[in-house]
Amino acid sequence: MITITTVQSNADVQGILDLQQANLRKNVPINVQLDQGFVTVEHDPAVLARMNQAAPSIIAKDGDRVIGYALTMLPEFGADVPELLPLFDLINSLTYTDKPLREYAWYVMGQVCVGEGYRGQRVFDRMFDHHREVYGQQYQLLITDISASNTRSLRAHARVGFEPLHEFYDPAIGETWVVVVWNWGK
Repeated sequence: MITITTVQSNADVQGILDLQQANLRKNVPINVQLDQGFVTVEHDPAVLARMNQAAPSIIAKDGDRVIGYALTMLPEFGADVPELLPLFDLINSLTYTDKPLREYAWYVMGQVCVGEGYRGQRVFDRMFDHHREVYGQQYQLLITDISASNTRSLRAHARVGFEPLHEFYDPAIGETWVVVVWNWGK
């Protein structure tokens, strides 16, 4: 039985890290990347633990095993994950519905992943619904960026309510990213 909850323990954080390792782009064959997607950022365990103390991430569990996660990343953690610095810098320069993004109450989806064998079962959707349940009264927008080459992730984010806001190219890694926003006020 799959349950959707928030991170409650160090074992949950370790479960996220284990699932992340299994799905990192560098660890996933190209044919699987194209069909199933991938994650790009490898989180430092100490930073991930601090992120979850500040605002627990949403996880999916099958028994005691973490089989999915959707990381909650508050703006104050932007400098702690160097790969995400371009996104946080960009957020401070973008507008949404004729208003600067920085004037909204927002946080970043630090990464989302559903484990092999659990995809296609609406685990992704249920985790995002839980984000809205847990944080919807406190925040107006959930923002993230997705590799333009990760078409499965782009489709899944659109399905739950995210809309594209901006595209940018990161020359450091040679990748185009799509910034998407989910407006919980709509």
